[in-house]
Amino acid sequence: MKIRILPAAERDLEIGADFYESQRSGLGLYFNDCSMTDIDSLCLNAGIHERQFGLHRCMSKRFPFAIYYDTTQNAIEIYAVLDCRQDPKKIEVRLRSARTNR
Repeated sequence: MKIRILPAAERDLEIGADFYESQRSGLGLYFNDCSMTDIDSLCLNAGIHERQFGLHRCMSKRFPFAIYYDTTQNAIEIYAVLDCRQDPKKIEVRLRSARTNR
């Protein structure tokens, strides 16, 4: 199944990598590698994750981030990759707008 990372999710990945890189050199690259591994794993197990705010939520294995996605017949669409340490209401607003603005 094809994976499609929407522009807002690509930006989330950039923001996360920049944050971790500012914490320690090389950590941003590690964040990207881990995030892409988590996203690639969706080819095998897409749709098994619980739904939150209308999207499936896959938790990252190494970082406190969640991958929010949905499936179609032909693709897995990544809507957001968000830090779970932020206010849940902020996450809800972001995800609701991501689904309507698509």
